[in-house]
Parts: sequence; C-alpha cells; structure tokens
Amino acid sequence: MASDDHPLDSASDYPVADIAAAWERERPGTPVSSIGIVTPLWRLAKLLGDDRRRVLARAGVDTATLDLLSVLRRAGEPYALTTRELADRSMITAGAISQRVARAEREGLVTRRPGNAPRTQGGAGRRRSVVVELTSAGHRLVESTVDQVLTREADLMTGLDPDQQNQLAELLRVLLQDVQRRLNDHRLTQVGEPE
Repeated sequence: MASDDHPLDSASDYPVADIAAAWERERPGTPVSSIGIVTPLWRLAKLLGDDRRRVLARAGVDTATLDLLSVLRRAGEPYALTTRELADRSMITAGAISQRVARAEREGLVTRRPGNAPRTQGGAGRRRSVVVELTSAGHRLVESTVDQVLTREADLMTGLDPDQQNQLAELLRVLLQDVQRRLNDHRLTQVGEPE
C-alpha cells in the first residue's frame, strides 16, 4: 500500500480499486475485499484528524484537553465528575486522565478537589477520590471550541445527503461494535494515540 508521504502511482482519482486489483494480480487468491473499506477509513481518519487538529490549534486547545472538557460539559451542571468517571466516559486509562487533568488545571480550565468515595470491598476504609470541575474559563473554551469543531465536521459531511449520513453512521456503528467484540478492545482513542 502507498504511504501517506508519497502520492499513489495511479492515474485514478480513487486508487482503492487499483490497490485491490494490483494485489489480486500479484498474489492471486489474496483476500482483498476489506481494502475497499479499510483503506478509505484510514485515509478519512487521517484527513479528519489532521483537520480537527488545525481547527483546535486555531482555537488554542489540543484534542486531549477538548475531550476532557467536553466530557465534563456533557455531564451537565455542576460540570463535575470524579477522575474514575472521567476515565470511564473518556474510555482511557486513569493515568491518561490524570495527565489531562493536571495539564488542564495548570491552564486554569478545571479545578480538583477531594471527593467522597464509597467504602472499599469488605467495608474497610474509604478509597480516595478526586472530583474534577470545569472552571468558567474551561466552560467558555469548550462552548466556543465545540461549535467550531462540530460545525466544521458537519460541513465536511455534506457530500452525503442526510439519509446517506444516517445509513453510513449506522453501518459504521455495526462494524465498530463487531470489530471491538472480535478484538476484545472497547477503547475509543484518537487515531495514532494509544491510551
């Protein structure tokens, strides 16, 4: 397959079929049916990820910070969750959440405070918990940035009519859930970011 750094050696505007045909020619019997799905998904993920990073750079926020702020904002008032809840809703590790929270706190976007945690199993003692809450600066940033990101991404989807968008969203949901089940991996991370 061609790398992202070099143009494909093809006159085709959509070289996915050329890639499959080349593998069939060079290695008859090689299963190529996935190329028409996986190759465009990878290319779209890269294009959309790069575009989102540009939008966020103009807004002065990175993807991980926006994800943290968005999870808090979607939680509703008082826009506060424990670090465990944040990790669960972000589908990343507690260590990754800790790093994101520390960075956002340094930037004045969130505050941390001790929270009440349930007793550990067996009733002995209490676990420590930390509650993370959006500051007014964090709230303003997520409000303005989410509008920019979602408006841009909605615009990029207008090549499909609303029915096609709904159909594609449903097919992608089915495919994602099946692949997650088969790989026993239910994390949702950004492309190229192992969490």
